[in-house]
Amino acid sequence: MARLKVISGLNRKSAAIFLVEAAGKRVLFDFGDGLDKDEHPDIDVIGAVDAIFLSHAHRDHAGSIGRLGAVGNPCVFATARTLDFLQGSLPPGVAQVIPEQGSFEVGGLALTTGRCGHAPGGVWFHMETAAGGFVYTGDISLESRGMAFDYPPPASTLLVDASYGDRAQDLDDQIAAISDYAEGGAVLCCPSAGRGTDMVLALASQGHEVHVSADVGQEVEAATGRSFPVVDGKSAEPDQVIVATEPNAEAGLSAGLLQRGGFRFVFSSHVPNGTPARVLIERNEAVWLAWNVHPRKGDVIDLADHCGSRQVLPAFVDMTAAPELARALGARLTLEPETEI
Repeated sequence: MARLKVISGLNRKSAAIFLVEAAGKRVLFDFGDGLDKDEHPDIDVIGAVDAIFLSHAHRDHAGSIGRLGAVGNPCVFATARTLDFLQGSLPPGVAQVIPEQGSFEVGGLALTTGRCGHAPGGVWFHMETAAGGFVYTGDISLESRGMAFDYPPPASTLLVDASYGDRAQDLDDQIAAISDYAEGGAVLCCPSAGRGTDMVLALASQGHEVHVSADVGQEVEAATGRSFPVVDGKSAEPDQVIVATEPNAEAGLSAGLLQRGGFRFVFSSHVPNGTPARVLIERNEAVWLAWNVHPRKGDVIDLADHCGSRQVLPAFVDMTAAPELARALGARLTLEPETEI
């Protein structure tokens, strides 16, 4: 019987690390690091594993990759685009490319992937088990305009991104609100390998002349073939609409423009403690406006119904703050840190 053990990522927004023991193998689904300043998961409790499957390249899902030695230096399985974003983080010889849509086998484990709609090259995983299958979604979005979402096959156990809890607001309404605020100029902060392309395309469709940081520009062009004017810390102007990394003005062009001063900032990600974004928002010197990059309450329920799951583990959320989602899942809701799958 296959067994799931949550190392980190259940009952709060934290690093994604999930251990599965099946067919005599021990594998990790994601190997993330904490988002708050000086927050790091205890990976010493894991022990040696046979493989790591990465859903995408964001810090809370792949940020512990630099500590592979603590888990026995296993091979790391990820899509080509995810591995591109992680260049320089992995030692030679450990990376193994997997498809964005397809099937593969590792040590007797049969897995299938599909596109997650959250990050370029990001995927969910389905693993065959004797109990009816296991799906780990990583981070997903069913609303993205520039990144597709593929529905996974049936699975008795669904470990699903539920970061937004009971949120029901549509992305269309959020885009309209951000577009209105951006009139006259604003810096929209986003993570590398994330929502940047969607933000650029959506705001351009609203009639804005959108400018981008160099890395966001490269992502947009790679995804769409379209180019947008690139600005840097010297050429950017406060009256421009600029989509720039990083999400909390902790690095990248957003950090440079914050230091330069005179720009209006819009944050839309999870805002960790100890970041410039947190300080600015608390001082009312910047705004936080939602931009869905995770599933809404209804999306989580629909996915559980689609997969026919008998147990659903909502990840990356404090379920005491999501009573409507808890009620809707009913007897399917599972919050135990260890369970058979």
